[in-house]
Amino acid sequence: MRVVVIGAGMGGLAAATDLARRGAEVTVLDRAASAGGKARHVMVDGVGIDGGPTVFTMRWIFSGLFEDCGRRLDEFVELYAAETLARHAWRRGGRLDLFADVDRSADAIGAFAGAADARGYKAFVARSTDIFATLKDSFIAGQRPSPVELVRRVGLSRIDALWRTMPWATMWQALGGYFTDPRLRQLFGRYATYCGCSPFLAPATLMLVAHVEQDGVWLVKGGMKRVAEAIRELAETQGARFRFGTEAAEIIVEGGRVIGVRLMDGERIEAEAVVFNGDVAALGQGMLGERARRGVRDTPRAARSLSAITWCVKAPTGGFPLTHHNVFFAEDYAEEFDAVFRRRQVTAAPTVYLCAQDRGHGEVAAGAAERMLLLVNAPPDGDRGEPDPVVLRDIEARSLGLLHDCGLEIAMDSRNSVTTTPAGFHRLFPGTGGALYGRASHGATGTFARPGAKGGVKGLYFAGGSVHPGPGIPMAAMSGRLAAAKLLEDSATR
Repeated sequence: MRVVVIGAGMGGLAAATDLARRGAEVTVLDRAASAGGKARHVMVDGVGIDGGPTVFTMRWIFSGLFEDCGRRLDEFVELYAAETLARHAWRRGGRLDLFADVDRSADAIGAFAGAADARGYKAFVARSTDIFATLKDSFIAGQRPSPVELVRRVGLSRIDALWRTMPWATMWQALGGYFTDPRLRQLFGRYATYCGCSPFLAPATLMLVAHVEQDGVWLVKGGMKRVAEAIRELAETQGARFRFGTEAAEIIVEGGRVIGVRLMDGERIEAEAVVFNGDVAALGQGMLGERARRGVRDTPRAARSLSAITWCVKAPTGGFPLTHHNVFFAEDYAEEFDAVFRRRQVTAAPTVYLCAQDRGHGEVAAGAAERMLLLVNAPPDGDRGEPDPVVLRDIEARSLGLLHDCGLEIAMDSRNSVTTTPAGFHRLFPGTGGALYGRASHGATGTFARPGAKGGVKGLYFAGGSVHPGPGIPMAAMSGRLAAAKLLEDSATR
């Protein structure tokens, strides 16, 4: 069976690996020069800096992919368990570390906010673990179920467990039941942004992210780009072929089924199936042919997930003891998401995430330039063009000002940094407007609006962060495995 995979992001790489292992003749196409998709390197002053995902969790998904091929993940990738999950600081005062050890985190929270919030934290962790256990096999790792199907999979005898996933409350509302200090609601509410959502609109179900992090955060030698390269190498050991710098123009559909792919240069590749590892919004806009649109809808602007403005920087820092993952908060969290999702602008004082990529498993010499990714949330309107340069410089100045107020100084300028705007992400990932996580999972049923592994055309399958089970490095990889499994299941019954 001949299969073409369009896109060498995590979902496409995982699908290609499984399909090739099962005997398919797999060709992977990507217009980029190397594998990774959003897990990309941005070159600054001659070094590569991770310019996309930076958090590696759910190691078991990747271990399973390699073990099914008779290999081990640690043969390909060097990982370090993070003792400090993240360091958090607030402009109005306060600094708090979360740790891989729950008791250590609870002690830190107790010193930061008091004994009641320390107890609330332990209850919050227990609830997040319960939510994850309920949804892991019934929803996360399953072919996209409907709400009714989800109830059937969980079972009527465990309907109370499903109710405890709290789909009808917002994340912000639920956090109020665990924490009295508003800074802690900010900190844990930020987990909604891992899926590109607002904690004021996303269901409390996303509290499960706390369990995912508590289960292990890993630092990757060589960065997240190395994970993509490792899976590409694994796929090649199974027989998959990669063609980089090659862009698909059309998914060819005849007689209601996929028969191949036409490239931009006119070359035609015959195939019995195609796995599309791009944002499904691109298909919904007809960017790969009108016939491939069947059953696929464009994502309305209002339903898009967060975008971002990022700065990849190589510069000295001072005044603040950075760890690998750092988050700097202003005061008004609700204003930040109101600005992005309603007013379509970056708030006056945005939360700044900073990944100090040389820290966590090594030391940075005092005064030495270090590699960093800085990120602030932005509206997914990149298809409306670049922001005004004056506005962009103001956002940069305000973001650096927040860091300064928290005690951090960065010697950053136009010579040692590269900026990516929502318009830049839209160019990299067409059809998205710069949305980094596909469709936002807002509301109790928002996540069910994502398409599953199978398209509306025979032989067309989907993988990646815009489909079930959702965004993030591990979820995208799982989506690729789900797409491969569904394709193989369908081919066996033809």
